[in-house]
Amino acid sequence: MRIGMTDQEADFIAAIQPGDALTQLHPNHEKAMRVQGIGFAIPVLIAAAVADWFAPIFPGAIFLVVLGIAMILILRLPHRRFAARGFAMSDDRLRVVRGLLFRSDTVVPFGRVQHIDVDRGPLERYYDLSTLTLHTAGSHNASVHLPGLNHDDALAMRETIRAHIKRESL
Repeated sequence: MRIGMTDQEADFIAAIQPGDALTQLHPNHEKAMRVQGIGFAIPVLIAAAVADWFAPIFPGAIFLVVLGIAMILILRLPHRRFAARGFAMSDDRLRVVRGLLFRSDTVVPFGRVQHIDVDRGPLERYYDLSTLTLHTAGSHNASVHLPGLNHDDALAMRETIRAHIKRESL
């Protein structure tokens, strides 16, 4: 136990098992990330085609390089990002893991949650997805976002967390 840590905090930290099985996000999240990548790539490809038109080098050199990079980013990166994300929800906390290069493993005790949002953009609505956002007390990492959840699952998670908070406050 570290100096200045209460027994409750030590029990909480000891209960976090890095090897706990994580729940993967909904498979449609990978599709939505690909569509977002395509939406970003189209203007870049148009700019590359224009630059290629005016460049005094081999025709298609700029466009083909940019197209190759875009294809890799659209086909490979969403799958890797999808595989690197997950969550685990227990009776009193939510664990969110994400990141390829820089891994982030965030644990949010339900007792610290101030309010909960379930957000849906147009692309998420199309794929029946939602982003669960937990706003916590404090200033560092005060919001934890969990994108790529099935909408019904996100609503159920929100209600489970809300019920736990309500039980704790009584």
